Amino acid sequence: MSSEPTWENPPAVRRQQILHETRTVAVVGASANPARASNFVATYLLASTGYEVHFVNPNATEILGRPVHRSLAELPVVPDLVDVFRRPADLAGVLDEVLALDPLPRTFWLQFGLFDADLARRAEAAGLEVVMDRCLKVEHARFAGGLHLAGFNTGVISSRRRG
Repeated sequence: MSSEPTWENPPAVRRQQILHETRTVAVVGASANPARASNFVATYLLASTGYEVHFVNPNATEILGRPVHRSLAELPVVPDLVDVFRRPADLAGVLDEVLALDPLPRTFWLQFGLFDADLARRAEAAGLEVVMDRCLKVEHARFAGGLHLAGFNTGVISSRRRG
């Protein structure tokens, strides 16, 4: 058993503040494939938020009609929040890329299924706020009042079918 204390996400009220303070988002691991979670989240961010959204993927040139950058260093701005959709084995390298930016982004956000307490402590020690194993789309919709129990605002008020 590790002697390190367990790591916990910021509380909901702080996550809400992070999203309110964010103006620019970089989606690392964005995919042009509409079946991928990163594409679904990117579509939501573009359609339902006021964020300036940038995509990072060395294997794509355009996603959702927008240019894609090969690395965080190639972005035209330093984002406030870096939203990561990558394999767990790639996370340390992504954090290295984030830490090489000047100035540093404010938030390092890892999507559902991504959690590494040691990585979070390393990011926090460098001055980043960290959120892990949370979906940026779900959290934004939750705080914006558009989240249904299934994770979507269906607009359905009744379970009855129309005549």
